[in-house]
Amino acid sequence: MNRSLGLSLYAVFAGGGDGPPADWPPRPAGRLVWMHAPGPGAVRGLLELARRLYEEDGTPVLLSSTREVPDQPGLTRILPPAETGTAVRAFLEYWRPGIGVLSDGELRPLLLDAAARRSIPVIMVDARKPGLPGGPGTVWPGVIRRGLGQIHRVFAVDETAARLFRRKGADPDLVRIEGRLEDGSGVLPCTEAERAALVRQFRTRPVWLATGLPEAEDAAVIGAHRAALRLSHRLLLIIVPDRPERADALVRQIEAAEGWTVARRSADEEPDEETEVFLADVPSEMGLWYRLAPITYLGGSLYGAGSQHDPFEAAALGSAILHGPQTGAWQAAMARLTEARATRPVGSPADLAEGLADLLSPDRAARLAQAAWAVTSAGAEVTDRVVLLVRELLEASR
Repeated sequence: MNRSLGLSLYAVFAGGGDGPPADWPPRPAGRLVWMHAPGPGAVRGLLELARRLYEEDGTPVLLSSTREVPDQPGLTRILPPAETGTAVRAFLEYWRPGIGVLSDGELRPLLLDAAARRSIPVIMVDARKPGLPGGPGTVWPGVIRRGLGQIHRVFAVDETAARLFRRKGADPDLVRIEGRLEDGSGVLPCTEAERAALVRQFRTRPVWLATGLPEAEDAAVIGAHRAALRLSHRLLLIIVPDRPERADALVRQIEAAEGWTVARRSADEEPDEETEVFLADVPSEMGLWYRLAPITYLGGSLYGAGSQHDPFEAAALGSAILHGPQTGAWQAAMARLTEARATRPVGSPADLAEGLADLLSPDRAARLAQAAWAVTSAGAEVTDRVVLLVRELLEASR
């Protein structure tokens, strides 16, 4: 299989060297599935696909991604190999994948070419728009078309995406309009005894949560809580600060400015009927707070760089979401939730107060929470079909 002129030019100019030496962990025994996530929006569906393959078939998965991912049985995560001949050869010779699963639309031309020479099938899932790492790659004639010609199946997210892939050179017979992979439950754990104890402590008090709250948004959240207390005098605000070391100053600020009683989780203080704010300044308990709060405000989304926390985590546990315009690392997730009208967007402190007051109506919060949960749980049938195809291609490549 000879290289095209475009691919040869791409090989010379695109990689910029072979990159740092690979420091890879040991390869798992047996057949291996390689998956590639070009960005944070692509990770979630691949993690669920990896979980299914390992739990049901015992097939280990190698995930190449620049983003850290949670520990998961059967999953090995590495940085993506550089798009150079040397790096690609080393990658394939060391890991020897039985199949490749690309996501979103990013093609890696040199890796695809080398995989085709080794008869390693590659499929594309959650396909939105074909492109090359770091840009559209229009300077290399025919590179995208050649790469798409080496893809065995394209699972497009919708008709618009399918048309793009066909127009750019994918075999029309191999492009399927399937939708997105299942995102998995995204359900964060908590200790049931802790949850039950706090439920008894809160009794029937209404509760809302501000998570990952930066200093720039303290006043907006405190103001929204002040306004909401006029409507619901027993309302409890749980604050998870963006940094636990902010807790001391935040307690002093709230007590001095508002005269409210603040209980602090790290001091083992329990909120009683007189407590207006509960400061949850112990990391790694988000699963507990989402379960207790029917309403969650994503801190950092109003004046910060976006939420610290994945919005699907709140959605999966039935908490209605309030958020500002800044999406940060969660642009794809927020776009899906917004499209489903599964969140309450706010643009100012006044909007936040108004949105909170609106969601204090249990039926409105429940409608949002149900819509958000539906988004997080969609795609199970797509994942089923991809699992079957991966099994089929692995079996054929024996």
